[in-house]
Amino acid sequence: MAIPLSVLDLVPVARGETFGDSIAASVALAQRAEEHGYRRVWYAEHHNMPGIASSATSVLIAHVGAHTRRIRLGAGGVMLPNHAPLTIAEQFGTLEAMYPGRIDLGLGRAPGTDRTTMYALRRDLGASDTFPQDVLELQAYLAGESRVPGVDAIPGKGSRVPLYILGSSLFGATLAAALGLPYAFASHFAPQALEAAVAAYRREFCPSEQLDRPHVIAGVNVIVADTAEVAREQLHAVRRARAAAMFGRGRTLTDAEAEQLLAAGGGAQVDQMMTYSAVGAPPQVRDYLDRFSELADADELMVAHHSSTVDGRLRSVSLLAEAMDTVGA
Repeated sequence: MAIPLSVLDLVPVARGETFGDSIAASVALAQRAEEHGYRRVWYAEHHNMPGIASSATSVLIAHVGAHTRRIRLGAGGVMLPNHAPLTIAEQFGTLEAMYPGRIDLGLGRAPGTDRTTMYALRRDLGASDTFPQDVLELQAYLAGESRVPGVDAIPGKGSRVPLYILGSSLFGATLAAALGLPYAFASHFAPQALEAAVAAYRREFCPSEQLDRPHVIAGVNVIVADTAEVAREQLHAVRRARAAAMFGRGRTLTDAEAEQLLAAGGGAQVDQMMTYSAVGAPPQVRDYLDRFSELADADELMVAHHSSTVDGRLRSVSLLAEAMDTVGA
């Protein structure tokens, strides 16, 4: 049986595109994923990043939900320390009321931004320390069992939107195991602790009302094209864009300037972040993902499709589904 595929969409803003263009492209991406049998599409909360338009995660999910019919939609994730648990319970309770049985809520404890933006968000620098307690408070609101007497999430109460713990370290793995929740590892950009974290999660997992056995979602980058040469060309364009975003200090760089950053040492850091990347024609990508799913001991793959063009991303979604035999799944 083919491993389930899902999509992580950062709503990238390409050079010359408006935010509206990027959001329209994300709608098209979700529709293509739905058509080809992907399980879910998740959107990640990031702030103050010119190349990423997924900051208002719940608003984006609501918009995409109105333009799709079946595919699950969710946060991958909401950075919970940026928010009051009640607010997130209300937002995702509202989404569940709008799109019953289609909403996921992935939770992370990182800020999703830099320290200056953390201040602008009015985020307490120590908020991540109470992440486990905040997860439990949020879970209780969604279950209709509020831990704050006299306060309910409306909408949200009793909706039991499924929770997922996101992470890139042993902390998230052991928390997900203790709470009996699915665990999504961010190996698409933070690969170092993948095997150790998944092993700890499976070893320490305690069944819960939501989940009776461990469920691991592993992130992986994918660029699949009709030929390996085209895929490699797209990879190089992605590497340039990543270097510009990481080291360009907010400036819009030319391709030549981005190439200089790659050559000056930025390329090594970009490549380390993208350690787990399936790049090539469909057979090559299928073979890579078969090996990666075994390495990650994954029950599901969360695929970040990369390309410098919308058409390239859409083609990648289609080719991967056909290669992995998810169409109609």
